[in-house]
Amino acid sequence: MAKNICKWYNVCPMKRFYEEGKIGKFWIEEYCFRGGKNCKRYEMEEKGISHPDNMLPDGTIDKALDNQ
Repeated sequence: MAKNICKWYNVCPMKRFYEEGKIGKFWIEEYCFRGGKNCKRYEMEEKGISHPDNMLPDGTIDKALDNQ
């Protein structure tokens, strides 16, 4: 699979959470390295809709990431 890195990746909290070991590689490979395909965060960002940092790419909220 060729990487098509999401244009928001460098400013997305998912990048930081992954680098800090707080989320697994799955999230980055399935969403961030596929250009944001099917990523709820990407969709909301493109529409200018605010969303919490602890919202995972599938749209679920991970309370464990609160105040991270």
